[in-house]
Amino acid sequence: MSVHTENTFLLAEQFATHALNTRFEDLTQDAIAQAKVFILDTFGVGIAGSSAYGADKLVQVATSNGPSQEARVWGRSQQLPASMAALVNGYQIHCQEYDCVHEGAVLHPLATALPAAIAFAEKTGGISGKDLITAIAVGVNISAGLGIASKSAMTFFRPATAGGFGATAAVGKLMGLSHESLVQAFGLQYAQTSGTLQPHVEGSTSLPLQVGLNGRAALQACDLAKAGFPGPRDIFEGPYGYFKLFEGPAPWSLTATYDYLAGKRWLISELSHKPWPAGRATHAGIEGLQILRMKPDGSSIPPEAVKRVTITGPPVTARLCSRPDLPDPSPNYARLCMSYVGAKVLLNGFVDLAHYRGSELTDPTTHEIASRIHMVSNGQADPNALVPVRVEVETKDGECKRWDCDQMLASPLRRLSREQHLAKFRRCWEFSAEPLTDSAREILIKTVDDLEHVADIKALTKLFVPLGGVQSGGSKL
Repeated sequence: MSVHTENTFLLAEQFATHALNTRFEDLTQDAIAQAKVFILDTFGVGIAGSSAYGADKLVQVATSNGPSQEARVWGRSQQLPASMAALVNGYQIHCQEYDCVHEGAVLHPLATALPAAIAFAEKTGGISGKDLITAIAVGVNISAGLGIASKSAMTFFRPATAGGFGATAAVGKLMGLSHESLVQAFGLQYAQTSGTLQPHVEGSTSLPLQVGLNGRAALQACDLAKAGFPGPRDIFEGPYGYFKLFEGPAPWSLTATYDYLAGKRWLISELSHKPWPAGRATHAGIEGLQILRMKPDGSSIPPEAVKRVTITGPPVTARLCSRPDLPDPSPNYARLCMSYVGAKVLLNGFVDLAHYRGSELTDPTTHEIASRIHMVSNGQADPNALVPVRVEVETKDGECKRWDCDQMLASPLRRLSREQHLAKFRRCWEFSAEPLTDSAREILIKTVDDLEHVADIKALTKLFVPLGGVQSGGSKL
């Protein structure tokens, strides 16, 4: 159903009201706590992404766009114009499939919103921790709210398309746009919205690039709106609006979305960690293999003893991650290949950032094991569901083991412990393109823990400075 049948105001107008009227005091304690958890998590995966495939090429192009040093590249010594920093950092956040996700929305909301908000805050100065938490909370409500409203199978890459509107809301709130200007900014964001699923199918690095492009677009949309440049208004439910063109033919429903507009729900409390650097649709399979590979005596089944693995899940899991294993995959292809990821789990007991680099990608043993791992659809009706998942392992001696998952690890009902969360963050820190200090890492953890009392969030990004702190122009920070 269209929003016109439920409310006389356009959704863009309601989003603007929600974003601009929300105060830090309106957030629940859990929403504040989870905002801090996922802000730190996103910093970590963005820093790790600085050394991932494609990041150096993107920085090379970004630094050619002018000498302005407004915002930092996470994990590197360069500073860039704010819009280019949002692009690069957005790419780095999503390029290893390690960033947080709203499962119901099938969306990675902080990959667009956080780098855009941080870039604006660095450029402007004076943005407090409370400001940042509030802006990110409303940004997640808006991007994930679009995702949960859709009842169609994803045909465009929602972390980029819907994510851009969340980034626009976050930046527009920090910028102090008027209500009308923020409505116009949403329209200008729509004019720039992009994000096809074809790079997902091909395992192309242009998939995370689309996240960065929409974060950059959010800064541009807000700047244009602030200057008085007009945009279209009926951009979500109009005849050529977002829902009809980007979310497919099935009717959409805003019933759940209205809950958060009324302050009944904070979607940032519903985010899931990614415990492993792989598509979220592989995570139940990873956990199941970790459990089923273990014998009662605590030893593990040798990979060569496994005859066949079958992982059965909802249609979206198979659609996203049942791709065939390739002997020389790109890192992005491998992260979204259940056969490859499962093989690494059978070999190592886990999958790590290092498993998508160098000779790991072409390891013959990995690919031989992958040939015995299969992901299939259970045919259920919900086009966006990621569970239930069943993992079945058959050994060559005839033993058959089975594990069922109705709630994935690190989802809202199975949250990671603080120790698990920080272990992931510290591991990501090790993959910075340029060395960062352990002391800065621990100070960053403590600063984010106390984020609501930070007067200027530039105090956070100063901790991202690599050893030596040399910028692209040769100056010291």
